[in-house]
Amino acid sequence: MLVGMSILLMEQGLPVHSQGDSQSDNRVMDNITVRQGETVLLRCTQGDVVTHTAWLNRSSILYAGEEKWSVDSRVSLVTLNQEEFTIKIENVDMTDEGQYVCAVQTSSRPRTTVVHILVQVPPKIINLSRDIVVNEGSNVTLMCQANGKPEPSISWRLISPSGTLFVWDLASDDEYLEIPSISRQRAGTYECTAVNDIDTDVQTIDIIVNYAPTVSEGRDVGVTLGQRGELECEADAVPEADFEWYKDDRRIFNGFDGMEIMNMGSLSKLTFFNVSDGDYGNYTCVAINKLGSSNTSFLLYVVIEPTSSTLLQGPRAVQDGSGGAMGVHSHTCLLLLVFLPFLLRF
Repeated sequence: MLVGMSILLMEQGLPVHSQGDSQSDNRVMDNITVRQGETVLLRCTQGDVVTHTAWLNRSSILYAGEEKWSVDSRVSLVTLNQEEFTIKIENVDMTDEGQYVCAVQTSSRPRTTVVHILVQVPPKIINLSRDIVVNEGSNVTLMCQANGKPEPSISWRLISPSGTLFVWDLASDDEYLEIPSISRQRAGTYECTAVNDIDTDVQTIDIIVNYAPTVSEGRDVGVTLGQRGELECEADAVPEADFEWYKDDRRIFNGFDGMEIMNMGSLSKLTFFNVSDGDYGNYTCVAINKLGSSNTSFLLYVVIEPTSSTLLQGPRAVQDGSGGAMGVHSHTCLLLLVFLPFLLRF
C-alpha cells in the first residue's frame, strides 16, 4: 500500500485527480504512439521533496518507488531520483494500450501525471479465399480480411493473367471482390494488399478458368513423293486438350501406316516419314477437353519435283530434237503443280 496516497482512476482518456487536496497539481501529457513490438519509456518529473511515488496502469500498480508490483517481465524501472521517475515497457502489445498514471506525493501536496499509450499494429491478412478452379462464365467472389491499427485499407489487382506480364488494378477497395461471368482473360494471380500507416501485407489467390478448346485454322501442306511431311494442330484450352487425327472418316493412331503423332501441350504434330500416294488427301484434327471440342481440316497435297533441265530452261521448251513434246510435257507438269491441290479437295 502507498502510505499517504489515495488515487481515484477516472474513465479512460480523462485526467486523474488526487483526492483530499484541492490544490493538487494534475497534469495530462500528450499521447504516446508506439508500434506493436517496440519499447516505450514512461517518464515522470518529480521535483520538490518526494515522499512517495508510483506508476499505475488502470487499476494496477506497476511500480511503487523502487518496488515492482507488476508481474509482467516486460516492465522495468529505468530511473528513480529527485528529478525523474521512468519505467520501461518492452515488446508493446495491444493489451498495453490505455491510460497510465504517475502519482507523486510531495511534502507540500500530491501530484498526478496522466499519459495515454496508443499502440499501432501493422496490417495482417487473417482471412483469404483459397485458390480456385472455375468454368468460364461463372460468378466469382474473392474475400480478403485484415486486422491492424489504424484499420487497414484493402486493394486488389490482377497479375499476369494468361501468362502475360500486364498488371491491372481492379475496381474494388473492399474486402470482397466480385467477378461476374468470369472470362479466360480474367484468369491469373489476384493480389490482395492491406495497408495502414505502419506497414503493408500482401497475399495472393490463383484463379484457373476452364474453357473449351479453340483450334487454329489448319494450314495445307505440299510434300514431294517419298519426302518427309508434317501437319501441325494447335489448340487453346484449359485444361489442355487431347488430340485426335482422322484421314477422311478414319481415325489415325500412332504408328499407323508409318505416321507418328506427337502431342506437346497445346500442339499436336502428325508426321509422315516417307510420303506415299496413299497419304495425299484430307485430314482432320480434333481437340477435346471436358468442356467441349473443336476441329480443323488440312490438305496434304503432292508437289512435283522439277527436273534439272526444267530448272535450267525455266518456262521455255527444250530444243533437243523433240522440242515440241518436251515443251508440252513441261507445261503439263506446271499445270498439275498449280491445280492438283484444288482438284484433291473434291
